[in-house]
Amino acid sequence: MDIIFMGTPIFAVPSLKELIFNDTINVRAVVTQPDRKKGRGQQLTPSPVKRTAEKFDIPVLQSENINNESFIRKLNSYKLDFIVVVAFGQKLSKTILNIPKYGCINLHASLLPKYRGASPIHQAVINGDKKTGNTTMYMGEGLDDGDIIYQQEMEIKNTDTVGTVHDKLAVKGAKLIIKTLNDIKSGAAPRIKQDDSKATYVHKIDKDIGEINWEDDATEIFNLVRGVNPWPGAYTYLDGDRLKIWKVEVIDEEKEAEEYESGTIVTADQSEGLIVQCGSGLINIKKLQLPGRKKMQTEDFLCGHDLKIVQKLGKK
Repeated sequence: MDIIFMGTPIFAVPSLKELIFNDTINVRAVVTQPDRKKGRGQQLTPSPVKRTAEKFDIPVLQSENINNESFIRKLNSYKLDFIVVVAFGQKLSKTILNIPKYGCINLHASLLPKYRGASPIHQAVINGDKKTGNTTMYMGEGLDDGDIIYQQEMEIKNTDTVGTVHDKLAVKGAKLIIKTLNDIKSGAAPRIKQDDSKATYVHKIDKDIGEINWEDDATEIFNLVRGVNPWPGAYTYLDGDRLKIWKVEVIDEEKEAEEYESGTIVTADQSEGLIVQCGSGLINIKKLQLPGRKKMQTEDFLCGHDLKIVQKLGKK
């Protein structure tokens, strides 16, 4: 099978490697987003997919707009069986969708039609979902609305973060792509239309989504902290400084904010922890980070910080 792979972030790398290592698949080229300036030095940085392709001596194609005429002519020259798309970052025109013999196949990290859009993994964890999964589909002109080929479910554990769920889905999805391509070529693959009435949509994650609202209940805050770890990270304010929160535990789901206002520190003790009143319930902060410092366990933080009971978090 002759294919072109389109992808950009680290999520797409396991899929690309799985395709490269498969003896029945010939990855003719990789299409990825142009190099971007990153970091404090604003150095031009290639995508994880580009770095992987170059490691295996696979030609890399890049364009700010892959739907221009010259790029389409280049794609047509490959005589492709498939174009495989995993978190690429550009919309494909109808002309490109019609180039491969068997179509353009996409791996999406949700159980479609739920969570169409840019941040399905984040939203699944933030919303406290107990399961998520991957979907392979024939790409259409709309947003993640193509016919479903296969789906695989995966449990989201309470110990999971968006980072761990991301990594597990990336590996599982890579295997699913191979099965999908083989079954399409053999004629064994199903083709199931999505129920648009059940579709939900998610947008690109904004870095400010991580600010904790202490009026929320303890479980919502617990899920938010997991759902933005490692990026963009949950945070609150302590004496005007931003305090990143990396791990919390719910220790009382139902205790109402009666004696203490939401965001109030009710316990600050090395043995018991740093316990904060939420809108409903209590949260024990287990791991945190001060500006310019490394992450630390809360008991280590409390060694050098004398926090007072009834002191409040959340005020800048």
